[in-house]
Amino acid sequence: MKPALQKSPISDNQAFEVKHLIAPYFDPNWHFHSEYQLFLVVKGTGTRFIGDHVSPFKKGDLVFTGPNLPHLWQSDHEYFKDDQELIAEGIVIYFPQNFLGEDFLRKNELYKIKQLFQKAERGVEINGDTIFNATELIQRILVAEDFERILILLNLLNLLANSSEYKLLASNGYSNSLKETETDRMNKVHAYVMNNFREKISLNEVAAIANMNPSSFSRYFKVHANKTFSDFLTEIRIGYSCRLLISQTMSISQVCYDSGFNTLSNFNRQFKAYTHYNPLEYRKKYSEIS
Repeated sequence: MKPALQKSPISDNQAFEVKHLIAPYFDPNWHFHSEYQLFLVVKGTGTRFIGDHVSPFKKGDLVFTGPNLPHLWQSDHEYFKDDQELIAEGIVIYFPQNFLGEDFLRKNELYKIKQLFQKAERGVEINGDTIFNATELIQRILVAEDFERILILLNLLNLLANSSEYKLLASNGYSNSLKETETDRMNKVHAYVMNNFREKISLNEVAAIANMNPSSFSRYFKVHANKTFSDFLTEIRIGYSCRLLISQTMSISQVCYDSGFNTLSNFNRQFKAYTHYNPLEYRKKYSEIS
């Protein structure tokens, strides 16, 4: 897997960049860059990594991330099979830190926008009706030209800044301690876990992938991911089990073992610790919302 770099996706002669992504799967590389980013999932499912936050994503997922916040939308393993015709589709908007100018951001009228930018340092997941209104504006940006694009983006930022329908993702105080030379190692770890989390994974195995001894890897992972490797692996398994529960096609015990847990009691305990519901309650709650 190629190393993830600090990329600069904006052309020198443009104020911001918008891209319509259509591919077999989303870019599987853990990376960060100096621009703000808005990412809307139009089609696709998988696991989303924002800083030290891990959660499943699906159609309609909308996240705003700030500069140099590591992130990855990892498509489900089915998307990487040659015999599948699945498509991952998204719309991404990049704009630089100085998009509005530091002096302009200090004005009273920009107070809420400045607050939004500060929240983006942890990653902001947009929820509720705000998603529908934001999606309409994002789709308009795709086809707009010249200054009209900027006006629509400003309206979009104003919408997000005035909405209370959001969730902050990375933990308070999270900071990116990764360097360009280290992202390749973390990419290898992520790829190995995503391909094997349904099976037993030992610390020795994953440490070898990172070319480190187990104790050194444990310290390294805790520093860069802000959590233990064991907690990270559990989050991946819980996120996957959530998607299986929502699908309504498997029993609770089937979901348990297919997600990589060895016992039903451990699955129930871990699931409730992470979601505050037991698996059956979670399934019922999702059904009620739907």
